[in-house]
Amino acid sequence: MSKTIIGGHDRRPSLWVYGILIAVLLGSAFPIWWSFLIGSQDASALNQNGMMWIPGGNFFANAATVIDSIPFWTALGNSIIVSSVVSLTVVMFSTLAGYAFAKLKFRGREGLLIFVIATMAVPTQLGVVPLFIVMARLGWTGSLWAVIAPAMVTAFGVFWMTQYLRDALPDELIEAVRMDGASMIRSFWHIGLPAARPAAAMLALFTFIGTWTNFFWPFIVLGPGNPTLPVALQQLQAAFYVDYSLVLAGVVLSIIPLILVFIFLGKQLVAGIMQGAVKG
Repeated sequence: MSKTIIGGHDRRPSLWVYGILIAVLLGSAFPIWWSFLIGSQDASALNQNGMMWIPGGNFFANAATVIDSIPFWTALGNSIIVSSVVSLTVVMFSTLAGYAFAKLKFRGREGLLIFVIATMAVPTQLGVVPLFIVMARLGWTGSLWAVIAPAMVTAFGVFWMTQYLRDALPDELIEAVRMDGASMIRSFWHIGLPAARPAAAMLALFTFIGTWTNFFWPFIVLGPGNPTLPVALQQLQAAFYVDYSLVLAGVVLSIIPLILVFIFLGKQLVAGIMQGAVKG
């Protein structure tokens, strides 16, 4: 059991801390378990007997039906491409902008940062019509570029990286590198980017999840033959009848890649955050 030394005394996490963490864990996992329960049932038995708390034996059959009913593999590949590219570009451009706002001195810096932050208060729905017109004139409707291009940088990402780099990166270190003859881009690449790694890892994770689960804009701009995964799952809903066992089996299938991301990258993510905290 981990412990923290404060004022020469060993302080172990109390039972309340573990109780709260367990409650948060169960509350977060319950929707996934609920979706799996319904997705493993037979539709006729579900309608006749109602919800049962014991998993049924039809999950793999329902999953196979989902894969056969929609362009599942195309949608899965599109979601992987869109989420990966958007995460990479958001981290890169947000870190560049955050480095500029945090460490460069130029006229109008604070006002421009406030303007960027203020854009977060504008609802996404207000920009859908002009954005769709732009995508149509570019000929990108139905293309993945229509989903990737508008999301390549976010106001939240710029704000997040600006706040982190202001505290994590000393001005003296940048001045020392500049005095050695390094250009601004080189100082960013060798000093700013490594210092921003913990915050960039968190931003990449949040962006990947948000892009993976995004439904609104891809549903508008992508056609039914080239969807992302949430848009493809919408095709499981018929006009007058919804087979919830199939829909939620598809939801579980769409969650599995996110769970795998957490399993394989969780340790590296936590290690990077702890390393940044120790350095700070």
